[in-house]
Amino acid sequence: MRPLLIKDGRIIDPSRKLDETGSLLIAEGKIAWLGKADENPPQSGYDVLNAGGLVVCPGFIDLHCHLRQPGFEEKETIASGTRAAARGGFTTVCCMPNTNPPIDNRSVVDFVRSTAEREGAVRVLPIGCISKGRQGKELAEMGELAVSGVIGYSDDGSPVTNAQIMRQAMEYSRAFDLPIMEHCEDLRLDEGGCMNEGITATRLGLRGMPAAAEEVMVTRNIALAKLTGARLHICHVSTAGSVELIRRAKEQGISVTAEVTPHHLTLTEEKVGDYDTNAKVSPPLRTKRDIQALIKGLKEGVIDAIATDHAPHTEVDKLCEFGNAASGISGLETALGSLMSLVHDGQLDLTTLISKLTCEPAKLIGGKLGTLEIDSPADITLFDPDKEWTVDPAIFASKGKNTPLAGSALKGKVMATIFEGKLAYKDDSIKLEDKGQRG
Repeated sequence: MRPLLIKDGRIIDPSRKLDETGSLLIAEGKIAWLGKADENPPQSGYDVLNAGGLVVCPGFIDLHCHLRQPGFEEKETIASGTRAAARGGFTTVCCMPNTNPPIDNRSVVDFVRSTAEREGAVRVLPIGCISKGRQGKELAEMGELAVSGVIGYSDDGSPVTNAQIMRQAMEYSRAFDLPIMEHCEDLRLDEGGCMNEGITATRLGLRGMPAAAEEVMVTRNIALAKLTGARLHICHVSTAGSVELIRRAKEQGISVTAEVTPHHLTLTEEKVGDYDTNAKVSPPLRTKRDIQALIKGLKEGVIDAIATDHAPHTEVDKLCEFGNAASGISGLETALGSLMSLVHDGQLDLTTLISKLTCEPAKLIGGKLGTLEIDSPADITLFDPDKEWTVDPAIFASKGKNTPLAGSALKGKVMATIFEGKLAYKDDSIKLEDKGQRG
């Protein structure tokens, strides 16, 4: 690979408290040099990418996405999902184990990893199951999964309802210093529900899913984390009550972290509108009050990361009655654009947003990611914070076209994504200069 100079961009690296105009040089897949705007790299012979007007930051890390392979390749594949990730600025994605077969043994982990190495556009880190078959009855071979390279354990959308099984899982997870990544939902309370319980659900004649269904399980899992000393990561937090429970747990020194999705930060239950199945997601879209609490939780460090919960589905999965439709939003390619609305509205500062997509999720998975430190992997995202564009699912790289944002105008777009020194995605407007001379 020829060295690449990214020139004159606004470099923001929250891991180093850096926000300045400058340039950086990539060589042999790593960050080789970083300097101010008026400085030249210590070598010649490189290509140049002019980043004037662009933000240059560490590559985004997604702690929670669905690549569907093996078993559901009609919805997504590792190849298509990672191409979508690259378009969204993500250089690392952590894939959930709700595949067929589930990621509950080493052979499936090996399949995911080998397929990603051959066909993936970005880094793929598998998450292993808590229980065999995601059935919640018997623990998976957690030690085997740890050795095979999973970064955590989760049964994804099938919460572990048996508290004793969850306690055992937490106790075992401590031996490998890996988090339990739990979808917190009391299925009995949510039984038959398909959207947030409230006035909108009543108006539409749909059975609701109360906030308490999430909060009851958040409470139980925090209590078990306190009992066992395990690392607990709460997936896709959606309610104000959950934010307060996590806040109190952290104040008590319990090892708990949490994530929130772009759609739970920017969309309310009203997006369901006229029974739009593309707005059906689990947990459901909530209220403005919940959004305000989630944003506050991000700013105060109660919520550690933003994760997409990218959930691609086929057209058939969504073209049905609302109650029968599959839950999920294809979100990798719209994540930055939707999140930038919070920055443009003054609800969140840009550095905080970037930190929740880079260095903070990096802390949860380990490794030298989420930073622009010298000699770290050259995983870099370049985006134009002010570029306006219209969401067109027809041109998504993802097989999943299911988004409630179709036709929406967003402001903020990824222009290039570099993974381990190679261009994984480049907008057509970005040109490389091949003269490669100093000065």
